[in-house]
Amino acid sequence: MKKTLVLGASTNVSRYSNIAIKRLVEHKQPVCAIGLRSGEVSGIEIQIGKPAFEEVHTVTMYINAKRQPEYYDYLLSLKPSRIIFNPGTENPEFYTILEKNGIIADPACTLVLLASKQY
Repeated sequence: MKKTLVLGASTNVSRYSNIAIKRLVEHKQPVCAIGLRSGEVSGIEIQIGKPAFEEVHTVTMYINAKRQPEYYDYLLSLKPSRIIFNPGTENPEFYTILEKNGIIADPACTLVLLASKQY
């Protein structure tokens, strides 16, 4: 089991972050979520701010590179094993920071990884 933080979570059913939460739940992965607005998707509460989640294995990124710097220190403090940069969230600057901290920067698609059993 890989506890996953969905960063950029949304209650909008057309958003990929929303679909990702649903798929993670379907695959029995523990999930936590942060978004701009609170809400709920598939029983997962979307929190706002920078909550103190514990034992996060994977962060799956759904915010663009311009918005990511404000989360750098926060994400490093969670000490995840990897951060997945979904299409449109690629950030070479952050990849370098992560690698220096022993965190895998994975430019991939969470939905594809789940569908192909590579998650």
